[in-house]
Amino acid sequence: MVMTQTKKNKGKIQARPDWDEYFLEIAKLVSSRSTCLRRKVGALIVREKRILATGYNGAPRTLKHCSETGCLRLTLNVPAGERHELCRGLHAEQNALLQASLHGVSVKDSVLYCTNQPCLICAKMLINAGISEVVISEGYPDKMSMDFFSQAGIRVRTYKK
Repeated sequence: MVMTQTKKNKGKIQARPDWDEYFLEIAKLVSSRSTCLRRKVGALIVREKRILATGYNGAPRTLKHCSETGCLRLTLNVPAGERHELCRGLHAEQNALLQASLHGVSVKDSVLYCTNQPCLICAKMLINAGISEVVISEGYPDKMSMDFFSQAGIRVRTYKK
């Protein structure tokens, strides 16, 4: 947090989050819309300190949510980072990319803020979409995605308060 003093608060010092903290807190709020039974994830795509799109993990529009149907991966005890094809939901990063696309917003040279490290599938999509940097709050058991980001020259930072 950065401490600031303004005329409005009449000399009182006021805590103000830096940009990474600000956007990751918004991503955390976005994740609260998730209907996933295993992990709630939120993502923002930001360019020049402006939010271009948001996304959270959940079933495609018009389909029943996992909170209604149950979770096959949970039932089968599938470890995190494996068997994504069994999941009825889209990842938060995928939904953010799709929302930008749906509304005709280019995400080239933007930053993805996400509550978790992207998986390999999302990493490949983010690379091709032109994302230049990824800022995360927490890791994810997918070393290959980090290798792909590195090979593509995309910086990944973990932000901790």
